[in-house]
Amino acid sequence: MKSQEIYPVIISILIIIAVAFLQRQSKLAAAIISTTPIRAALAIWVIYAAVNGNKEAVVKFNQSVALSLIPTFLFAVGAWYAARADMKIGGILLSGYGVWAVATGILYLFRQSLGIG
Repeated sequence: MKSQEIYPVIISILIIIAVAFLQRQSKLAAAIISTTPIRAALAIWVIYAAVNGNKEAVVKFNQSVALSLIPTFLFAVGAWYAARADMKIGGILLSGYGVWAVATGILYLFRQSLGIG
């Protein structure tokens, strides 16, 4: 296994541990840690290395990452509204992922016009 494959796993485990620990101290700190852009940063690094720093490829990938954050944000909003509606964890996650799936589908349908191919 290459270090590019191991680092995301190790970092993800550390983030989960940090969130589990911090949630007792501060819900805001736990939320901030849980939404760190570590996966995006690691993906950008992998893509950069794969294309040997080709500016056009890196710019296009970063544009895709930026646009893909919209469904992720909407996941959080959907989960938030479901929690406010007193749903249990299943309903909260289903609501969040449902909104995410619809938003991702719309993004995918418009990928050509958005220039993210």
